[in-house]
Amino acid sequence: MPAMDLFDHALAQRLAREAPLAARMRPRTLDEFVGQDAIVGPGRLLRRAIEADRLFASILLWGPPGSGKTTLAMIIANTTRSHFEIISAVLAGIPELRRVIAEATERRKLHGWRTILFVDEVHRWNKAQQDALLPHVENGTVTLIGATTENPYFEVIGALVSRSRVFQLRPLEDDQVRRVVRAALSNPERGYGGRQISIDDEALDHLVSVAGGDARNALNALELAVETTQPGDDGVLHLTLSVAQESIQRRAVLYDKDGDAHYDTISAFIKSVRGSDPDAALYWLAKMLYAGESPRFIVRRLLILAGEDIGLADPMGLVVASAAAQAFEFVGLPEGIYPIVEATLYLATAPKSNSATAYFKALRLLEEEGQVEVPRHLQDANRDAAALGHGAGYRYPHEFPEHHIGQQYLPTGLLGTYFYRPSDQGYEAAVADRLERWRQAQRQALGIEASRHAPELTEAEVLELKRQHGRGPMAGRETA
Repeated sequence: MPAMDLFDHALAQRLAREAPLAARMRPRTLDEFVGQDAIVGPGRLLRRAIEADRLFASILLWGPPGSGKTTLAMIIANTTRSHFEIISAVLAGIPELRRVIAEATERRKLHGWRTILFVDEVHRWNKAQQDALLPHVENGTVTLIGATTENPYFEVIGALVSRSRVFQLRPLEDDQVRRVVRAALSNPERGYGGRQISIDDEALDHLVSVAGGDARNALNALELAVETTQPGDDGVLHLTLSVAQESIQRRAVLYDKDGDAHYDTISAFIKSVRGSDPDAALYWLAKMLYAGESPRFIVRRLLILAGEDIGLADPMGLVVASAAAQAFEFVGLPEGIYPIVEATLYLATAPKSNSATAYFKALRLLEEEGQVEVPRHLQDANRDAAALGHGAGYRYPHEFPEHHIGQQYLPTGLLGTYFYRPSDQGYEAAVADRLERWRQAQRQALGIEASRHAPELTEAEVLELKRQHGRGPMAGRETA
């Protein structure tokens, strides 16, 4: 590499001073890096490899814009003793790659130096360009760091993926973006720490929310707000909500992701879908997405609704909701909104049944009467059939007409108890007719004189049972 003369050095210093705020505030060490604790948190594999300068295997950094892919690569460049090369797949092709490979080969031969090659937007290279890189990654001429916003399992050739470790970066959490913005406001060298600036809480919340987990987006908006706002008479530059809205070109809506507005809006959304009002459902969906709500949260609620409120009235409801969840993971924003909208409209216009809450009737009875022994003919015959007679007397339904035989399946004390009551909607109406024939055949075969439906549960009783027996972070206030 040619030596930098005085003019080049002066230009580099001027460019550093005049660089955008997001570039100036780019973390230089792992301690400054915000987010992605699952990848570079204390004790994590990639962090240990970077700190020990032991990044021998190639890696692919996959994540949305502003999640830290390039920043992480630059931290590696600042940390490693290896030679570090940078290529943009948007601008460079095979000739540039050949130059880098030739220099890496010569460097290894003469000085024993390793070369780490960072290829930004690696998915932009076509198959031939990626194939040209493959043998040099395979033989260790270069260690690849590839950054991509697209799923590498689809956009990067399989041979390159198999020779690399894929690390998926997630959008930053709101608190993490807030830390980035506050760091920029307080940093006297690279940020605005040398100026008197105050920012209202609602202005900061708006910048963070609309940034959508993209730290660069938040810093760009902050820079525009600061550079276009005049200080007051007291010399303090005051950033208000209206300034934040102008800087990021989005109006704020009343929506606190941890407060009542969040829960009230998702409740209105779910109740609109449950109430078969697609227009209201679209309105509340638009409000949530506009305010920066996580699409994954919305899809999760649609999945729950498909099982709870659509049920067997239209079994495709759960299929559509599941497909929307998977499609969003593949596509992301903004196009990923379409499968979410499709699922919303499908579920809002589908026939409804909450018969799946029959589970909670069985749960309530289990709590009240305790556990009972499994009837012998239903017990597992693979272990104790000879010694204890487990499984004796069981009749295989497929050996009988219509693949059904009216034998006992509930404990003796519960014979004739029915928890599931099919609705008369959609597909479930046909289920109701079929099930009644089977139940009648069973009553006749077992001599059941009277049957009883378990009492219906109120919404409050179902919610209480959910809270009592809920597990994991999704139990609780997400219920609408």
